[in-house]
Amino acid sequence: MSRSRTEARFRKSGWLLLLVTLLFSSPVRAADTSFPLQAKRILFLGDSITHAGHYVAWIETQLRLQGVDPLPEIIGIGLSSETCSGLSEPDHPFPRPDVHERLDRALAKLKPDVVVACYGMNDGIYYPFGEERFKAYQAGVNRLIEKVHATQAQLVLMTPPPFDPVPLKGTGKLKPAGEQKYAWFAMYEGYDDVLKRYAQWIMQQSERVEMVIDLHTPITKYVSEKRKKDGTFTLSPDGIHPNLVGQQLMGQAILQAWGIESRHEPNSELLKLITLRTMLLHDAWLSEVGHKRPGVKAGLPVDEATEKAARLEVEIQRLLSKAGQSKSSS
Repeated sequence: MSRSRTEARFRKSGWLLLLVTLLFSSPVRAADTSFPLQAKRILFLGDSITHAGHYVAWIETQLRLQGVDPLPEIIGIGLSSETCSGLSEPDHPFPRPDVHERLDRALAKLKPDVVVACYGMNDGIYYPFGEERFKAYQAGVNRLIEKVHATQAQLVLMTPPPFDPVPLKGTGKLKPAGEQKYAWFAMYEGYDDVLKRYAQWIMQQSERVEMVIDLHTPITKYVSEKRKKDGTFTLSPDGIHPNLVGQQLMGQAILQAWGIESRHEPNSELLKLITLRTMLLHDAWLSEVGHKRPGVKAGLPVDEATEKAARLEVEIQRLLSKAGQSKSSS
């Protein structure tokens, strides 16, 4: 074999060796999709859908019933009206709060291992799709990624759930394209097309964050199936906020992404107590972190809320033990 051919073969082998080395030495983000279950503290951020807290409480309930041990501490501080884009529609009664106003404080005070964020519903401010609004949303998510990763926390980005115009037909709250202004009470009738675009972009960020979760598609499919028998069926009576069933579907989509496929039906008293505990801590930490949204009732001081949560925990453990499902929690 000639020297030139030998050298060519070595060069080729060298490139192959380099490629293999890079493939096996480069960090693989979130190779284990159950990484949130190994967290000490999970922080949920979002708008009014997260502020309602039902999907957060559903996730904790399922983790308890399914014996996740040790149980991550789950704290939600969703805030009604919030965006990550900093935008507000002209007729909104106050400037919409921007998560970036409080994000640094939240990360510093709560020190989560994992952050789960759901934004988008308010970020299009109920207008038809516009490039400038879309760029503001993208910039807001980009800042969120940078800030969370700067604390060494892992980030789960979720798409917004769908907007449903069906229950609003005939109410005067839907507006066609071409209007001068839109708002949460005068919404573009095709606003879900905007959210689809936002959701598609979120799903394209899988190489930049530890996990992305599609909430838009499974809820849309569920509603579509139900409407084959009932054309008026909805999970969002006001077009925006999922009801309890919708929130549970959100929770199940998240749990499935984390590797938990099964669903256990909780005792109604147990779910009520866990939800009460979730909201007690939500309100306390929301006030502790601080925000600029008017009209939100202040929560208890964190120490006091933690004491009350501990008393609720005793009753929660009693119910779990009664059901033969008791597991230690953090």
